[in-house]
Amino acid sequence: MSTVLPSPSPSATAPGSESAAGSPRSRLTAGRAPARPTTAAAFHSTSAVTSVLLGLVGIGALLHEPVLIPPLAASAALVHSAPTLPLAQPRGVVVGHLLGTAVGYGALAAAGSSAWAAAVAAGVTLALLMAARTPHSPACATSVVIVLQSPAPARFVPLLFGATVLLVLTGYAASRIRRKAPRYPAYWW
Repeated sequence: MSTVLPSPSPSATAPGSESAAGSPRSRLTAGRAPARPTTAAAFHSTSAVTSVLLGLVGIGALLHEPVLIPPLAASAALVHSAPTLPLAQPRGVVVGHLLGTAVGYGALAAAGSSAWAAAVAAGVTLALLMAARTPHSPACATSVVIVLQSPAPARFVPLLFGATVLLVLTGYAASRIRRKAPRYPAYWW
């Protein structure tokens, strides 16, 4: 038999407030999806992500080199829609992708380009991210992209580094444009 919890009242304590963790009010919201962002916040995040990704596409077009890779889109979404999470902080974004890059090229050199090597590279990247206290899940995908696509390191690494720095800088700027936005970053290093 399952127990249905009543919906929290409008006066229920918001997550992250000073309510005790075990209080009845905090148990009412445990296990529920986060609140829907305001229309202004959703528009701000969406337009910031779209702008920075279009910027990366434009840079790539000028250089005749693809700069936008799927992990960067995931990173942009984290930075602009969840700027206070550890996964979105500059250390995780920049260093995380660089760790994923190193693992990806290492796996490519050791085992060649295969789905098996890509899977191992993603796991090793996650282990290194955790050991380095540098959480950023899109970095695991960066290692997979490297193993499966074999990009030239002399071009790929500087472009990836520049793109991650650009994501961080646009996150910083965007959080200062909208007054009610949470400040990004929560910490730099």
